[in-house]
This record gives sequence, structure tokens and C-alpha cells, in this order.
Amino acid sequence: MRLANEVRLLRHATLVIQIGGKKILIDPMLSGKGAMDPVGNCGNDIRIPMVNLPLPESEIEELLEAVDAVIVTHLHRDHWDAVAQKQIDKGKTIICQPNDESKLNEQGFYATLSVDDRVEWHDLTISRTNGRHGTGEIGQLMGEVSGFVLDDGQQKIYVAGDTIWCEEVKAALQKYQPDYTVLNAGGAQFLKGDPITMTPDDIIKVHDELPETNIIAVHMDTVNHCFVKRTDLQQALAKSGIVNKVLIPSDGERMKLK
Repeated sequence: MRLANEVRLLRHATLVIQIGGKKILIDPMLSGKGAMDPVGNCGNDIRIPMVNLPLPESEIEELLEAVDAVIVTHLHRDHWDAVAQKQIDKGKTIICQPNDESKLNEQGFYATLSVDDRVEWHDLTISRTNGRHGTGEIGQLMGEVSGFVLDDGQQKIYVAGDTIWCEEVKAALQKYQPDYTVLNAGGAQFLKGDPITMTPDDIIKVHDELPETNIIAVHMDTVNHCFVKRTDLQQALAKSGIVNKVLIPSDGERMKLK
């Protein structure tokens, strides 16, 4: 029997998505609490991740074996850390943006699947989308980032990746009309420059652009430059009247897709 479609948040941007009978791990950051140096130049020195994964190590190992593929939206360490690189089997299918394929190969992963526009993979169509990881000089320093749309012919899930609200996100929403849209919130920001991931206002703009899409907001309460907490986002959404339109999962929470 085919698995029901589901999105599960593990922590930050690390998700397990079941769609089209396949199980896909997104942006694995698997380090234990405080194992990595803090993100610099953001006004605090809190080590990251700020919380542990919600599963014991034995369950993480089982999960890594069970997934059919891994999607890496970009190579920043809060999306692809040293522990993930060590623990994930080198023969696992790694789906990535073209500019990251050679680096992943250097890390020993030989079953990479680079997506320029779109690929057919088993019973899924996987399309790559663009975004902007900030504005101006900061955005340029952050480098290229991608999102991915997973389509099993019945549902479309748009994982936007590390992006702010921008024309590229607007275009993806209109082109793919996703049933579910996963947004990296947190309003990540340095001491200088604008936010580099979505703020509450950005999430409201996504809703306004495509009210039909079910938004899942993640990427909060884990890394020290993400200043918008889950509670902050809930309050902002309540003020705007769309708090019931956006899912804000807890770490470990499963969301069955209707």
C-alpha cells in the first residue's frame, strides 16, 4: 500500500516528506545541541543548533536508511552539516541545484541528481525554483539557493528554500499552484542588511498571492540569527487574520496532507 502524503518537521529546515510513495529527506542538519559555532555577526554568541533533534539517535539512523532520497536546497551548514555528510550513505540519491553537484561529489556522494529545470524521478516530477537569500551585498554573499516542487500528479508541495519574498517566489506560486508551500521563516538577519529568510510580512504576502496554498512555516527557534520565533509569527498572523491559514509545526510534528 502506498504511503499517504505527509510532511514531518524534524527541526529547523530538516523535513521528511512522503509523496508519491517515496520518502524524501530535506536539508538535513543532524548535529546535536550546541555542536556548531554560532552564526557570526548577528549580535549574540549562542551555539547552534539551539535545540536537540526530537528523535533518539537510533531512530535517526533508521530514518536515514529508510528515505529514498535527500534534497539539499543549498550547502549552508544549517541545511547540510558535517554530521549529515558523515551519516548519510554515500550511495543515497542526493537531489541538488547544479552549482552544488561538484561539491557534493567531492564529499563522496556519487548518486547526485542535479536539477536544472525539472526531472522525472520514479512517479514524481521534481522542479527547481529560484529565490533570493537576502538583498544587496548580503544576498550576493549568501550565494545561490533553490526551492523544489514535488508533484505526484495528485498533490504539489513547494519547498521554497532559504528565500525572502521576491518575484521568483511569486512566479513559482503562479506557475505551479502548489497545494502546500513550505516556507523558511525566522527572519534570519545579520547586524547589517535586511533579513535573508522570510519575515511574518513575507509569509502574509505569500498567502495573499495564493490564498489556496496551505502554508507550512519552519526554520525557527534553532539557529542564533533567526530572530522571529514561532510565538512571534503566531502573533503577527493573528493580527493579520490568517493565523488559521498557516501551519507552524513543532519539532517532530507530522502533518497529513489532505
